[in-house]
Amino acid sequence: QAFLCVTSTLSVAVFRHRFVLEDLVEEMRKQSPDLNFGPLQPDGRIAVQGSFPALRALREFLLLKAKSLPGEDKREGKSHQRPRRKLQEHRGAVQMRNSTRDAQREKQVLILNTDIYHYMRFFYPKKLQANDVVISGVTEGDITTVCIESAAGRGAAAAQGLRAKKTIEDFCVELQKILRKERICFKEHSREERQRYRQLCERLKPRYPAVLLSPCDTHIDVVGIPADVLGFTEDVKR
Repeated sequence: QAFLCVTSTLSVAVFRHRFVLEDLVEEMRKQSPDLNFGPLQPDGRIAVQGSFPALRALREFLLLKAKSLPGEDKREGKSHQRPRRKLQEHRGAVQMRNSTRDAQREKQVLILNTDIYHYMRFFYPKKLQANDVVISGVTEGDITTVCIESAAGRGAAAAQGLRAKKTIEDFCVELQKILRKERICFKEHSREERQRYRQLCERLKPRYPAVLLSPCDTHIDVVGIPADVLGFTEDVKR
């Protein structure tokens, strides 16, 4: 699996008092035919999967819709919005938005594929470090939001934040080109068999030091360069 798409859960509850949500979702489907939409949940959430450019187009569409809301609806919607869920402008494996500034901190935000982010954090942690800035990440499903904060009003610190953002962005684009992911599923296996799978993967891991394992209840994701991922999964099968 190449890193060509992401999955995100959007909340359209803010539109509930202005639109029939089912009709809005149908309009979203027509507006973005390249995206896959899950079922609309009672709380107004819906899972959406597709490429970064298609998600960007959907974001712009929803922003136009939001601007049409009366002021009262917008204020009410603030409690439903989750900043780390916002879809951002794309660039390969990375999406970014313009800097936002408050009274104390200047922030740069990058939206990364979660597997690529964790691979960078585990094998290249220095890429997520920089002088005079604070870099943090919040993971939700396939998307991780990286926030780069520097002291507002200090030119050197702000410049360092921009450099850190570009370093992370450029490196993520490079990782996107070379990394692949394979999923080892054991959903139908018993608890004991799943545990044996996990133990086997841990025993094989030293043979493939550049492979990242992401265990879940029903599967293990293997992330690395294609040769390592193929070798690891073949060894597990044997």
